[in-house]
Amino acid sequence: MNDLNDPELYFNRELSWLRFNSRVLAQALDRSLPPLERLKFLAIYGTNLDEFYMIRVAGLKALYKARIQQTGPDKLTPAEQLAQIRAYLHKEHDTLEACYQSILTELEKHGLSITTFDKLSDDAKAHVRDIFFDEIYPVIIPIAVDATHPFPHLNNLSFGLALTLRDKTGNTKHGLVRIPRILPRFVQTDHTYVPIESVVEHFTDELFPGFDKVSSTPFRVTRNADIEIEEEEADDFLEILQEGLRSRNKGSMVRLELRENTDAALLRFLLSHLNLNEQDIYTYQSLPLNLGALWQIVGDKRFAQLLLPTFTPKIVPPLDTHNIYEVIEKEDIVLYHPFDSFEPIVQFIKQAASDNETIAIRMTLYRAGQKSPIVKALIDAARDGKQVTVLVELKARFDEENNLRWARALEDAGAHVVYGIPGLKVHAKIAQVIKRKGRKLYSYVHLATGNYNPTTAKIYTDISYFTAKEEISKDATHFFHFLTGFSAYTKLDTLYMSPVQIKPKLLKLIEKESAHGKEGHIILKANSLVDQDIIKALYKASQKGCRIDLIIRGICCLKPQVEGVSETIRVYSIIGKYLEHPRIYWFKHQKIRCYISSADLMPRNLVRRIELMTPIQEAGLSEKIEQILRLQLKDNQLRWELLPDGEYRKVPATGKPINNHEILEQYVNKLHAKSKKKTPEYVSRLAHRILKET
Repeated sequence: MNDLNDPELYFNRELSWLRFNSRVLAQALDRSLPPLERLKFLAIYGTNLDEFYMIRVAGLKALYKARIQQTGPDKLTPAEQLAQIRAYLHKEHDTLEACYQSILTELEKHGLSITTFDKLSDDAKAHVRDIFFDEIYPVIIPIAVDATHPFPHLNNLSFGLALTLRDKTGNTKHGLVRIPRILPRFVQTDHTYVPIESVVEHFTDELFPGFDKVSSTPFRVTRNADIEIEEEEADDFLEILQEGLRSRNKGSMVRLELRENTDAALLRFLLSHLNLNEQDIYTYQSLPLNLGALWQIVGDKRFAQLLLPTFTPKIVPPLDTHNIYEVIEKEDIVLYHPFDSFEPIVQFIKQAASDNETIAIRMTLYRAGQKSPIVKALIDAARDGKQVTVLVELKARFDEENNLRWARALEDAGAHVVYGIPGLKVHAKIAQVIKRKGRKLYSYVHLATGNYNPTTAKIYTDISYFTAKEEISKDATHFFHFLTGFSAYTKLDTLYMSPVQIKPKLLKLIEKESAHGKEGHIILKANSLVDQDIIKALYKASQKGCRIDLIIRGICCLKPQVEGVSETIRVYSIIGKYLEHPRIYWFKHQKIRCYISSADLMPRNLVRRIELMTPIQEAGLSEKIEQILRLQLKDNQLRWELLPDGEYRKVPATGKPINNHEILEQYVNKLHAKSKKKTPEYVSRLAHRILKET
């Protein structure tokens, strides 16, 4: 029997994440996609990498400085991980540059260009000059750095120019020009976008009169942000580091981005003030610093035809009705977003808010969005005297300020707002509405894998589940009492809640399915697979011959197809038009085959968060979800396979092209067209037939 603690059986989570981001970059490299779609994936790649450095690399650096050698199952030390991360990204540098140049060439064929100030026509230069003096010059900040002018504090992701300047007597000085985030990243003139640093560089004589520019470079700094983003991606590092140590490392620099061939003296000036060494420098030839800012260009509606066609989510029977509650009373419903519209979830809360029979609305809010119709409906309900209870998770990464604003608005309206559980982040997605009809109370519940955010629901795939089942309603009530009261960890009867129930249940389900040997089949779909106990359970199941298909979008620490350990395990990742976000756990021979959850297969979700896992008890709904999983396992356009050496390869596009995102769009469009004015029973049979044919 193999030692399942052998570090050779586990991929490092940081290196696995880098490979995920490389799959995002592969979308940007895909010449079959429209050019702005490719630019969008380049923007996503850059944003992802910024967060990775702020959190994961910053955490590793903090461990290294503290001389802490604690590691994951792969046993790589922090120093070894940092070295491999740098090597990986430097190796990817040329691919990134070539990708950007390829996209620029394609965009220029369609009349859209990204270029520097010096390459503009005279008329365009005159236009940009006006923009500089009217909109940029009053806002940017020229800073002298010398004995009487100290080097300024640079906030995380600060961006600007560093310069070497010479006065008329031949003395050299250094200066900075800070470019605030309130300014657009690109200056626009007609169909041309000019990086703002290119414009500012041209007018440095206006900013430092009496000085000549000797050399300059745009620069961007990344700081340790693990304090701001506590308990999200950095929670495992924070558990290792003590509070005092964390505060000493707070906000330390972790990365410096520069233009290639920066003057050596100017580089030494920056490094001396930023407390960084050359290992922390990343240089770019043509790429603009801050790839995430490319969204400014992607969002140019004049060039919308250079993106993939927009899909309009559909509402199909039985939910195409004026009263969603009458439907839920008759049957449970599963929706698959964004193909099925998110609007029924909005209506679920809106109708409850305006219905005189409603006496209580309870829900969790993790990422509600800036203009949330759901929160506005909750505010209306509270003002109307209904009992409104909302768990607002203030530690939701990058949404802290937005969530606090909504929480205050809800409290002002009279809602009871709970700000999380001490020591645990509430990541569960649940809403409960209670109505009084005569002398009887009726409860309706919505459970989901994704957030109550109509905006992200158009680009994330997620599962929604509506039910009026009494046993689930009781658990929902119990769950909200736990959130608002003094209850210690509680157990639910039908639903499963972390940190005490989900992991043991999954381990038991894996073990029971493995008892069927070669006849056993497990399909797990999640964003990440990191938890060692879950991985070991899957290894043991594979050793018994159980077939295991894993659809893991991002990090996967499990090593598939290892002789004697994981020969029956296949790991896939789907990267495409929509962000794969559902957590679905399926077991062929179990009484209840299918479960949906807010929890990923990571220690942070299974043991350090409040999460929910929901059994899908109805055979028809379970089969619908199974068919979606099987479709994704046949996808030969968006699916990648993880190999035993840690690399991913695109699944060969043999036979008929199968793009699950396109097929599910077509499925919902067809169902919507054919189901008008039909009975719910007919629509249910039709949906089953169309999906099966698909």
